[in-house]
Amino acid sequence: MNATETIVVSRLQLLEKQLLVLYRVSSVLNKSLDMKQTLAEVLKILHDDAGMHHGIVTLSDPSHGGLSVGSIHVESEEIKRSSNSVRYRPGEGIIGRIFESGESIVLGRISTEPRFLDKLELYDLELPFISVPIKSRGGKVIGVLAAQPAILSDIRVMLPDCTRLMEMVANLIVQTISLAHTVETEKQDIKEERDELRRQVRSKYGFDNMVVGHTEQMRRVFDQVRRVAKWDSTVLIRGESGTGKELIASAIHYNSPYANNPFVKLNCAALPETLLESELFGHEKGAFTGAVRQRKGRFEQADGGTLFLDEIGEISPLFQAKLLRVLQEGELERVGGTTTVRVNVRIVAATNRNLEAEVEQGNFREDLYYRLNVMPIKIPPLRERIEDIPDLTEFLLAQLGKQQGRKLTVTDNAQRMLMSHHWPGNVRELSNCLERAAVMCENGVIDRDVIFLSGLDIDSAVSIKPSIAQTNLDINDPDMDERERVVAALEQAGWVQAKAARLLGMTPRQIAYRIQSMNIRVRKI
Repeated sequence: MNATETIVVSRLQLLEKQLLVLYRVSSVLNKSLDMKQTLAEVLKILHDDAGMHHGIVTLSDPSHGGLSVGSIHVESEEIKRSSNSVRYRPGEGIIGRIFESGESIVLGRISTEPRFLDKLELYDLELPFISVPIKSRGGKVIGVLAAQPAILSDIRVMLPDCTRLMEMVANLIVQTISLAHTVETEKQDIKEERDELRRQVRSKYGFDNMVVGHTEQMRRVFDQVRRVAKWDSTVLIRGESGTGKELIASAIHYNSPYANNPFVKLNCAALPETLLESELFGHEKGAFTGAVRQRKGRFEQADGGTLFLDEIGEISPLFQAKLLRVLQEGELERVGGTTTVRVNVRIVAATNRNLEAEVEQGNFREDLYYRLNVMPIKIPPLRERIEDIPDLTEFLLAQLGKQQGRKLTVTDNAQRMLMSHHWPGNVRELSNCLERAAVMCENGVIDRDVIFLSGLDIDSAVSIKPSIAQTNLDINDPDMDERERVVAALEQAGWVQAKAARLLGMTPRQIAYRIQSMNIRVRKI
């Protein structure tokens, strides 16, 4: 076999190896979105199967406008660590020139090129060096792939084939690099969006925006929430329907160390006992008809965070025993399962029932009551903090104004009317009343007539205890109607009719007649 035939055979063998290399590289590129791991495996294939040693991939780095090392194939861990700090400016050395020009550069012997920079001291200066650009679909250079071929029998013949292999590999990996950049960008966008949403939620449920109120009862509630939020103690929120128990639970979670973890809610009164067990504990596949797959319950979903159990007083005594075990041991078994699942969940429960009376009547387990009642928080009804109504009205109208895209205000007469109602539905009723009034007013000013049209039950007016705001009303205010003036005088007189009559310049008989004809409910002192 002559020299020409030998070269042909060697070249055919090289091309067969390169075909196998391309197949293995393409297989690797389809395995993972981890760019560093994928590039490391590609360089290892070039080293082991194609004889391309000391492979290196440098990628564009927007932070300094040049190239940084994305991956390198060397045995020395020290060199791998030091490569993290290596940078190439555009036009700097061979790699920098390729980044700037977008053209491949092949050196028959490194020592013949004075501009070659061996920043990592890797290469044999007497061997060839191949460096090719990695171009995006639009032709922009986003990186450089480089390696040093092993000793070749005929450099002039074999180097073009090795260069074509490197260029084909660069064309293959560009998709992986672009996809990795896209995924990283989207992850960063999602992370920023998540952080922004977290800031908004924390702002919404911050102590300043938690519940509006300046009365002594509400300041006491705020202080309790601040104190308990820092720890993982179980909290039992007590209060009538509509007082804002869920809002308090949210404030506790979002101001606690668990704020970045799940906050899961469940209304225990909304589900029958059979579904409640599956909803809280989860179920295994085939546990019952319709259980086509395993499902995690609310306890597992809230693992590491907070579980809010609303209307806890509505659950049956049988289910109370099952719930007690989870609260005591932190362990549960899914419906239809035998495996014990451990959970770490902070419990915040709420009820409008008198649990003490329920315990005495045997409707609520005493041990569960004491397990839940670690840190009780009692939210007063709105009728016991009438002084908060102006602040609540302003706060609620600001929220409604944002929804409707306009400014909403309330007149003094309407405000006095709101303060004379006993609000059996608490803050929820006040919110609904204001929303109806906002819908019915055309100019954004809610006056007394609009409040009347909103359906407020004025027959129950002044059935509340005296308030600071009402006792300071000016009975000579020209904006008052006669009924409001009589009510204001009675408030100032401590509901002594004779004294109120003197304030109004009336006789006791005259004021008694007005109280009866205006349907004013007289308060007993």
